[in-house]
Amino acid sequence: MRPDFNKGNGLLSVVLQDWHTKQVLMNGFMNEEAYQKTIDENVVWFYSRSKERLWKKGESSGHIQVVKKIALDCDQDALLIQVEPHGPTCHLGTQSCFGNDYFSLQSLEKIVKNKIQNPEEGSYTKYLTDEGLDKILKKCGEEMTEIVIAAKNEDKKEVIDETSDLFYHLLVLLQEQNVSLKEVEKNLEERHGETLSYKVREDIEEW
Repeated sequence: MRPDFNKGNGLLSVVLQDWHTKQVLMNGFMNEEAYQKTIDENVVWFYSRSKERLWKKGESSGHIQVVKKIALDCDQDALLIQVEPHGPTCHLGTQSCFGNDYFSLQSLEKIVKNKIQNPEEGSYTKYLTDEGLDKILKKCGEEMTEIVIAAKNEDKKEVIDETSDLFYHLLVLLQEQNVSLKEVEKNLEERHGETLSYKVREDIEEW
């Protein structure tokens, strides 16, 4: 399918989403020319309704938005573009035009990665990485054991607390192993696709 520019006076509504964290960054508009420039240059272009001209996101600040994935909605008149933002997206200097009150495993991964790349004295993350792989593995094992104990005790709050601790230590481990959450997500996505394909084959055989 291709975008339908006959709707909305030739403009599409466009939502930018952080490719890594999945945070919604901003909403803008594209005409057909802005869409084509976005495709050709792999960075986001918009059409300014107030200035009535094309503009490249980040043309003055340098905070361009590199395109990673484009999805068209079912009515063909709106786009979801996943991007890699090179700096804050909002003109107010925040990561998102919708505020920074956002948290995900992906944003925690960024925090962990930053703490490893820019270690601070007294940081627990620095302590783990300084101690090395065996220490990180030991902590992952301990946290998993704590989850098992909490589950056996049917202590929901403790299960949540210990799972949170495990996720953090797993992210440290993944960084140590040079594995990203995106790679894990891709693997899960492929497995999910294989499961769906198998289910379709089963359905066809039943028919």
